Amino acid sequence: MKLMTQGILLCIFSQLLFGVLYLFSLWLQPLSGTDVFAWRMVTMIFGLLLILFPTIGCKSILHLMTNILGYNWKRWILFLLGTFDAGSQFWLFMWAPLNNEGVNIAMGYFLFPLVMALLGRIWLKEQLSSTQKIALLLAACGVFHELWHTQSFSWTSLWVCAVYPFYYLSRKAMKIPALQGITLDVILISIPSIIYLSYQSDSLSLILHNFHYWYLLPALGIVSAVSLSANLKSSQQIPVSIFAVLSYIEPVLLFLVAVFILNIPMTIDYFTYVPIWLSLGLLGLNGLIKKRGNY
Repeated sequence: MKLMTQGILLCIFSQLLFGVLYLFSLWLQPLSGTDVFAWRMVTMIFGLLLILFPTIGCKSILHLMTNILGYNWKRWILFLLGTFDAGSQFWLFMWAPLNNEGVNIAMGYFLFPLVMALLGRIWLKEQLSSTQKIALLLAACGVFHELWHTQSFSWTSLWVCAVYPFYYLSRKAMKIPALQGITLDVILISIPSIIYLSYQSDSLSLILHNFHYWYLLPALGIVSAVSLSANLKSSQQIPVSIFAVLSYIEPVLLFLVAVFILNIPMTIDYFTYVPIWLSLGLLGLNGLIKKRGNY
């Protein structure tokens, strides 16, 4: 139960940080979304190493490569496909707010938990309790109402909801340690990012002449490292169905950011949000009842 509670708290914490990350594309203007993505990958390496060094050490990366992945080429292919998946999602997350795709990205993250729960049931054979089924049904009602109401669906929505679950589920199925896995992912993604910054971007001169980038970019790396490592750790500690419902915190935040901060015209429909809030509340209440029952 302690592990479950820790996983739930880590998931909520990471979702809140994701909402903050979404704003970095605005704070770092006039850098393009792709520039922000590339700098995020580079700075995140240092953020992850700050977590890795004092906890489990850099040798844990070698352990992941030699012992967990080893010489099994199928596991390496599955891992690298996940790395590509994650890299594309990180880029999209930074690119979308500056290219009028904020609401569509939010819709993708609304659908993401439902796909996660469905694939977790099919792929990982996870059983759903009655409470979890009701919570997911409530969330589904809210999501499909929002989809019908806004009629906002694009390739960005599809890429998030249909492709991103593969990353989490494959890592969970392969039992890849969260911190070591995301660190290796980011190291690999940073290679094309550094090439891009070196040959295709003029952002370095802009950064050198604007002081606010000197603290925003390190903050971007640290917040990214903490949020992603916490999110992946939580996905391994709690059932996919619970992780899926808690993942609704992020799209609600992204949608609110898109409407109130990005000023994208959109009417907030309580027929969307009330079922999702009820879903989260039901899951939280069920967790408290179970926790009290253990004392």
